[in-house]
Amino acid sequence: MANKDLRNFVDEIDGIGELKRISGAGAEEDIGGLVDIHMRDLGNPALLFDDVPGFPGGHRVLGNIIMSRPRCAIALGLPPEASEADLIAWWRHYLGDAPNHPPVEVNGGPLVENVTEGEAVNIRTIPAPKWHEHDGGDYIGTGCMVVMRDPDSGWVNYGTYRIQSHEPRIATVMMSPGKHGRLIMEKYHGRGEPCPVAVVAGMHPLMYMIAGFEVPYGKNEFDVVGGMLGEPVEVINMPKTGLPVPAGAEIAFEGFIAPGDERMEGPLGEWTGYYAGGQRPEPVIRIETLMHRDDPIVTGAIPGMPPNDNTYYMGAYRAAAVWNQLEAAGIPEVKGVYAHEAGGSRMWLTVSIRQMYGGHSKQAGLVASQCHGGAYANRWTVVVDDDIDPANMNEVVWAMCTRYDPRDDTDIVNGCWSTHLDPMCYDDDTDRRNSRVVIDACRPFARRDTFPAVARSSAELDARIREKFGEHLPAKYR
Repeated sequence: MANKDLRNFVDEIDGIGELKRISGAGAEEDIGGLVDIHMRDLGNPALLFDDVPGFPGGHRVLGNIIMSRPRCAIALGLPPEASEADLIAWWRHYLGDAPNHPPVEVNGGPLVENVTEGEAVNIRTIPAPKWHEHDGGDYIGTGCMVVMRDPDSGWVNYGTYRIQSHEPRIATVMMSPGKHGRLIMEKYHGRGEPCPVAVVAGMHPLMYMIAGFEVPYGKNEFDVVGGMLGEPVEVINMPKTGLPVPAGAEIAFEGFIAPGDERMEGPLGEWTGYYAGGQRPEPVIRIETLMHRDDPIVTGAIPGMPPNDNTYYMGAYRAAAVWNQLEAAGIPEVKGVYAHEAGGSRMWLTVSIRQMYGGHSKQAGLVASQCHGGAYANRWTVVVDDDIDPANMNEVVWAMCTRYDPRDDTDIVNGCWSTHLDPMCYDDDTDRRNSRVVIDACRPFARRDTFPAVARSSAELDARIREKFGEHLPAKYR
């Protein structure tokens, strides 16, 4: 049986009332404007745009893709009623002991229904919306995968990087320093060779989710996806580069990035909520082959002011990754981790612990702010006691207001890993850094037994009230 693809996902979310179809919206401003408004509140439906003016032939765009917990759950193969805790637990399992299944090559698939090569290639026939008013161009790649192969080891890497459409056979790719795709490209260019690259611009959300995560260097993202699907990902090899892409993908193109071949790219409103990256030269992909299904769907996971489709789904993953890495570093009694969407699921981490010794809370905060899952572009790491729900920002802010002493409970760490998309990033284009704050908002360890009691009913009283008056309580407390 073929792998689940984007169309399976669309049918599933449509079946639970989480899809809206819109015909006739233009790519210049209508699609981006509609997606922007729908992304402002979590839980609004995904948007499937068809009959896009200027793009005959059934080409479509899907936006606001996984901006609800039920849609995130369906993308992961969980029931739509799964809770945030269920999503975090799922990620903890799959980042830990889940099996991997390497991809398997097949002879064909829906992707090869339409193939053009050489001078016949024209990616401008695919609707690439201008997602924000002040963007510098049209972006065919947001919810996408960029495929490269390490020239030394043969390792194939799949990363999510933004792809701007410029001309029929020209696109640019923006990859931050230190990201796997840029490291691979620099290997080819260091030898004076062009770098082969393939771009997939429409696929099942699980695939671009994994492509956007911190899968360890040297590990194939599709090994992980195969483990999650419970079966190998079926791939075909692109004809010019030999790079493997999903056989059931909607759209894919391939080409080469020559050393020194750059073009001005951007700006694009990004996941931090700003146009912080500006416009700058980025590598050019000169395209040799374009493939797409009949009536293809572009996946648009749009960055912007949070909440946004580019980062919302990362919250549960990042919480799970940091939690696992804290435990791997020997931090005991971690009770919860949450990556808040207001920080793009990166810039704010909250860690809940049961304090075991003096310095335990500070240790947990410093490690969380620097472990692989938490290090990139972090700004705030807050550690709270285990009576605080790290996902409840009202409780977290209350702990910061009442258990935090600025004299002793603040650590500022300078010179940390960041990105030019961070509006407070410093240093230059090849060494992007930021500073971050680690806040210990736990009860002082020396006073943990004498600290004032919390003015809230006990769990035992809550249970008695639920039993006697449950029908009068709000649904979440019954």
